[in-house]
Amino acid sequence: MLKIALVYLVLINIITFIIYVDDKRRARRSRWRTSEATLVTLAIIGGSLGALLAMILFHHKTRHTSFVIGIPTIFITQLIFAYLMLG
Repeated sequence: MLKIALVYLVLINIITFIIYVDDKRRARRSRWRTSEATLVTLAIIGGSLGALLAMILFHHKTRHTSFVIGIPTIFITQLIFAYLMLG
């Protein structure tokens, strides 16, 4: 079960990272964008590390307080939850 969870987390974080980077690329080109609700949902369902890395590396959504505070909060909450589940 732990192996399945780890594979899921790796995949969802890769997918989330790619979607955040693609959204940044689309923003620069004034194209259709991924909704903020989708971006937050991806973080909530386990992709918070990918979202956080994309935000830091590509400066994506760093002007939005809800993302600057929300994504790290989701990540920390998920870390605490994982610690409690494994500990």
